[in-house]
Amino acid sequence: MLKGDAQLDQSLEKAVESRRSAEAARKARIFNTRLRVMGLDLDALNQQIKEKKQQENKEKLQSEAFETLIKSQDEALLQQDINEKEKRQALQKDLTHYWATKQKLNTQDGGWKNGLQGAFDITIPEAKLGPASMQKFQGEDVNWKQMRKEQVKMTERDLKGQMDENIRRQEREKDRDMLEKQEMLHQNQEQLHQDALEEERKKAARIALYSFNQALAAERVESLKEQHRREERENLAEMWHTMTSDMLTECADAGERDVGGGKPPQILPDRWKGMRPEQLRSFQREREQQCREKQRQSDAAKIEEAAWNLQQLTFSRKAEEEEIGKAEKMRELRIQLDRHNMQLTREQQAHQEYLNKKLYTNKPTKDYFHQFNTSSR
Repeated sequence: MLKGDAQLDQSLEKAVESRRSAEAARKARIFNTRLRVMGLDLDALNQQIKEKKQQENKEKLQSEAFETLIKSQDEALLQQDINEKEKRQALQKDLTHYWATKQKLNTQDGGWKNGLQGAFDITIPEAKLGPASMQKFQGEDVNWKQMRKEQVKMTERDLKGQMDENIRRQEREKDRDMLEKQEMLHQNQEQLHQDALEEERKKAARIALYSFNQALAAERVESLKEQHRREERENLAEMWHTMTSDMLTECADAGERDVGGGKPPQILPDRWKGMRPEQLRSFQREREQQCREKQRQSDAAKIEEAAWNLQQLTFSRKAEEEEIGKAEKMRELRIQLDRHNMQLTREQQAHQEYLNKKLYTNKPTKDYFHQFNTSSR
């Protein structure tokens, strides 16, 4: 055997073995009831879950980094704000110190007479100042001392005028406060006087109301007495009328009123004393006649009811005979139906016996079923 043929056989055997192992793995995967899922790729799902977790971790890291950056920026801005506040406070402190030490205004006479030493005093030597910083020139402002004196006098006059104006304003305010107090005192006195008058008016009104109520009470008592006397007179008159009227005399004519024209007298219900003897006899005759008429109607109803019962009995007998005939027909029909069903049963049993004993005699064995579903393809 050639060397190339041996290598070819080995490669063929390896390919066959790999196909066999792949087929065995495929069978184990397909025919395993625990792992077999129709239309579901577990490897792809696991890969998707892994990618999703990686994406979530990446987003979480980005979010944490962004939050850290925001926090650091906030801290930097806060520190910058604090530094700016400290710088402004230091600058304000230095400026206040400079105002207090270098620009202090001296309002005394000595300050004005000493060449405005104070707010306008310059501590820097003239030798260190340049040409642009010169403040005094030769030949200028010859009478500055006289002018300064005049300015001091004018300032003193202004201050004195302001002081006098303040004094006058305070005096005016005192006068206005005094007038306001007097006005308030006067208003209080007027209010007290008005309150006293109002109290007197209320007192007079209460007295008048009390007197009016007393008069009304007396009038009410007198009215009640008069009403009581009137009721007693009316009760006595009613009692006397009742004693002397026809109600207690049992007069039958008092309960009737003649209307004329041949009509029967009209009955007065509030005075009627009962029926007369002839009225009672007429009433008895009408009642007996009504009883006879009612008995006649009752006998006729009984005869009619008996005829109706006889007719119903005849109809019921006819209906019963018809029901018996229908029942007999139904019994015969059921007997015929049972015979037909028994015939069909015998025929079906014969056909089933033919199928079981003559037609289906070759039953399949287990080997017949085991030849199916043996390959993954």
